[in-house]
Amino acid sequence: MLLAIDRLLSATEAGALRASADTLDFSDGKASAGRYAREVKANDQAAPSPARDAVLAKVAKALQGNEIFTLAARPRAMTPLILSRYRQGQTYGLHVDDAVMQGLRTDISFTLFLSDPESYDGGELVIEDGFEARAVKLPAGSLMLYPSTTLHRVAPVTRGERLAVVGWVQSRVREAARREMLFDLERAVREVHGREGKSELFDLLAKSRSNLLRMWAD
Repeated sequence: MLLAIDRLLSATEAGALRASADTLDFSDGKASAGRYAREVKANDQAAPSPARDAVLAKVAKALQGNEIFTLAARPRAMTPLILSRYRQGQTYGLHVDDAVMQGLRTDISFTLFLSDPESYDGGELVIEDGFEARAVKLPAGSLMLYPSTTLHRVAPVTRGERLAVVGWVQSRVREAARREMLFDLERAVREVHGREGKSELFDLLAKSRSNLLRMWAD
């Protein structure tokens, strides 16, 4: 399931994180790439510091408090977040994320865009879904969720700077198709409840949703 979450952070919050990032030191992004992805990765990532950790803690809190993220990802655990930067000429070629990172199985990848899209050219997150390449460039503060199994890349930045936070989720529901089914059922349960309250149809849908989650959750 590909899912864009609008306004995980407000424009003001995203702007504050950009301002904080301006004070940070960055190092070569190849350090966090796998053996083969390292060959096509050319970006920067914020070096460890209390200031960087404060930025990432704000993002982690926003993720934990976002209901759509929680329902779509069903997170069991997450890898440490990375604050990445792409300057003019930098890019990340086609790759698939490592299956295991820091002892966690990677089921879902995500990119939280922090830069205003008008402030840079290029830098799209391009996801291959078997039929076409989908180029994603979201407003500052919005987030893209996508399966870690997909081939994807970041197009070269030709003007300005692209700042983003990236991370990976080990989900309680391992299979992407099952996560999507549960997410759709949750939406249906809420829609029915909003229209008619705790009806017979609501009870049946809620029962199916809960029992499927019980069956599939690790």
